[in-house]
Amino acid sequence: MHEAEKKRLFEFLGRLAHGLAMAVGSICEVVVHDFGDPERSIIAIENGHVTGRKVGDPLDVLGLQALRCPPSKDPINYRTTTKDGKILRSSSILLRDEHGEVLGAICVNLDITDMLKAQELFNEIAAPVETTIEEGFEHNVDEILELFIKEAIRSTGKDISEMEREDKIAVISHLESKGTFLIRYSIDRVAQALNISKFTIYNYLEELKSRQETVKEAQP
Repeated sequence: MHEAEKKRLFEFLGRLAHGLAMAVGSICEVVVHDFGDPERSIIAIENGHVTGRKVGDPLDVLGLQALRCPPSKDPINYRTTTKDGKILRSSSILLRDEHGEVLGAICVNLDITDMLKAQELFNEIAAPVETTIEEGFEHNVDEILELFIKEAIRSTGKDISEMEREDKIAVISHLESKGTFLIRYSIDRVAQALNISKFTIYNYLEELKSRQETVKEAQP
């Protein structure tokens, strides 16, 4: 997609976000993400008080995972909880180019906290959902990195001091699947957390890629 075409698309989405937010009201946050710059992905946001975010804030946890999302697998109708306890009903529509690459997303977050308190009156709007995704709506990249690293280490069931080579490879695999290494200085932070060199992380990533290719070749 040409830059001029992409610019027109995101300008349109900014207007769409404004229209949706105006139509639903102040409980409805609408966010436009440009995934070309994950560390400052929010290029338009309406009713940002819902999650406390603003233009220039980074991709959240779900956004980074969306970069690994298969085609036609938009995260739709899921429930999240903000750090201050608001309960949101959310949907995210991913924008892809002609090659299937994710360019960005438009996300709708509806604050249903009060509706749930009056569920008899708002039963249709606050109906149960099948999927719950843990989401913190982090305000900076450091928080996202810290969360991913802790999750990856916890998934091994071991302390860092007890980890062997395969355990650390498992941590790197977990982080890569979350899109962690799309963040510019993530290699440095992960190397520090695991007490290994950046060179070792690059080697682990290459080994994981090689393993994946071997598995694909072995498939009938």
